[in-house]
Amino acid sequence: MGEECCGHDHATDGHTHADSEVQDSPILEAELLLDEDFPDEAKAPSESRTTDPRRLLAAAGALAIVALLLVVIAQSVIFDQIKDEIKKDLGIYERVPVWERAEWPYITSQNNSFVMEQGPYATLETDNEWNSTHHFVEFTLPLSEGGAAPDGKVSLGLWLPDVPEGVKVPVIAEFGPYFDEVSVETGPVEQPGTWLGSMIIDQILPHGFAFAQVSVMGTGRSNHCMDLMGNAEQLGVDAAVTWLGTQDWSNGRVAMIGKSYDGSTPWQAAMFGNEHLSTIVPISGLIGVMELMWKNGSSEARAPIMHNGVYGSYGIDGDTEDIGNLCPDYIIGPGTGVAAWMWGGEVAGNYWGERYFLDRVLENYKGSVYLIQGMHDWNVDPHMAIPVINQLKDAGIEAKGLFGQWDHDYPDRPTYHFDRSGEGRGREAFSQMTRFDWMQDLLEWFDYYLLDGGEKPGLWVEIQTNQGQWRLEDRYPPEGMTTLALDLGGALSNIGGTTNILPTGSTGPVYETAPLEEGIWIAGLPRLHIDVNTATVGGQIYALLEDCDETGSCIHIGHAIMDLRYHEGGTEEQTWLPVIQTINAKMEFFAMDVQVEAGHTIRLSLSSTGEDYLPASTSSVVTVQEGQTSNLLLDLIDPSEKMLFDPPHCTSPICIEQGLNATVT
Repeated sequence: MGEECCGHDHATDGHTHADSEVQDSPILEAELLLDEDFPDEAKAPSESRTTDPRRLLAAAGALAIVALLLVVIAQSVIFDQIKDEIKKDLGIYERVPVWERAEWPYITSQNNSFVMEQGPYATLETDNEWNSTHHFVEFTLPLSEGGAAPDGKVSLGLWLPDVPEGVKVPVIAEFGPYFDEVSVETGPVEQPGTWLGSMIIDQILPHGFAFAQVSVMGTGRSNHCMDLMGNAEQLGVDAAVTWLGTQDWSNGRVAMIGKSYDGSTPWQAAMFGNEHLSTIVPISGLIGVMELMWKNGSSEARAPIMHNGVYGSYGIDGDTEDIGNLCPDYIIGPGTGVAAWMWGGEVAGNYWGERYFLDRVLENYKGSVYLIQGMHDWNVDPHMAIPVINQLKDAGIEAKGLFGQWDHDYPDRPTYHFDRSGEGRGREAFSQMTRFDWMQDLLEWFDYYLLDGGEKPGLWVEIQTNQGQWRLEDRYPPEGMTTLALDLGGALSNIGGTTNILPTGSTGPVYETAPLEEGIWIAGLPRLHIDVNTATVGGQIYALLEDCDETGSCIHIGHAIMDLRYHEGGTEEQTWLPVIQTINAKMEFFAMDVQVEAGHTIRLSLSSTGEDYLPASTSSVVTVQEGQTSNLLLDLIDPSEKMLFDPPHCTSPICIEQGLNATVT
């Protein structure tokens, strides 16, 4: 569950490319004792120094000490190696850095990951079969929210560890609309969720953590309107965080985790700067609702009907509380979605602004972020995480990223990873994409940020290429990349025979490079800056980027889309004189990390729409102006300068069956 959501960000084109600074590894230098360090009276002629027995004895003693130290060091190294091997054989785990985890005996034969350390505590028993308790959190809603205001009420289920009396514990919580909902056939909020809750209760709670499942407003037994991440929902989320952080059993620290819609509520909570919210783990979550389904003014097919048209029905089930589930935003939502496609942005009021979270997170949040995203996510596109991870770091927020080649999923589900991937859509990275060390990683993250335990996690980005290779980056997109500029009509030859993009969705120019003399690694956010003329003030460009081998077989490696009313990037609508005025469309691709082999070509195809995007509401013929000012810009990394690593190898049946669980080199 938690999968019916939700990205599209108003991407900007403000790229900077800083030169990377290469710092030499520190070298230990021995200090030399020179003759000048001795007083004159201690000096002797050189011939006497070589024959002086005292000096020979001293030299021999020094050599013996050095030799002894070398023996001790060698023995220590050998002993440590033997000790590690014994621990591995016995299944005794030590916390190790990510680049060593492939050597340790993680459980890799199942359909999800497991912690390597067993906790000492059982779940505190209660009077129901799930060992949970149910609670309502009451708070005051502004009267302007309508519905059940001012008496807001949030429903939650709670699990506690059976710890010694007086021991206070932190709580990990999942907030979302999928608990106790008939429409999605889920159990009550007191029943562990099969998608994430059960894993946390079974594996992480025993280490001294509480766990909560929380129904957002208008869902489950929470009252009011299901207003799709609006102000009422945000206030309810914040009220529940405060309640969890102020109970007698609580140490005052709250973490939030979840995927899709449940990965969006952590961003909502972080907006408030709540002192109890110590860390969040958004998995394919939203930084804003409009950003989910619009990219550079272009609209996904689901966008006009998604807003409250789907989730709004959660609160309408024919009971006496339905009247309390009505609110203004539920009425406004569907119309706002259609209006955004027709005219772009905010038509009236602040519907979208109310549902944009990232700006307030950057301003107010004081905790940490472990940001997880699938690079092939079809539901919540990776621009919800990239370059968001860098924005967090620039704001002084401690942040780590885990970006693999899966789609709308968790990092540790091999069956889903295979079933939901395809050629050019992650299949090439299977099964190296599956991270069986993930639950242990979560434990170490929560241990540090909620209990002050263990060493501080590495605040890097773990990024995987489309061919499966993992590496570490300090930031993502990385700094210090080189940019390869390919001009349309030059380095990118026109093989399609036209420069016109017709509003049919399928007709447009195709460009292709010569075979690459050497392989390249593309990282981050490629751009297409393209000069065009239009027949009217409008039009749309969809750009498909492919890797084509020597046989002409091609796989998808990236795509971009832009409503030309937003050709400068961002959210400001532009105008121009059609036919006679040339405009430069500054398109930005969705984030990608791609290896292209030597001998392959890069193909760029342009049309009016693609993927699951609607045609532009302002249809127009678009003519491409080839030349040096129309460029495909690819940022490249040098893998020899990077820290590459392999994850624990997948041995689950799906990996063995596919024969794809070999180490990536």
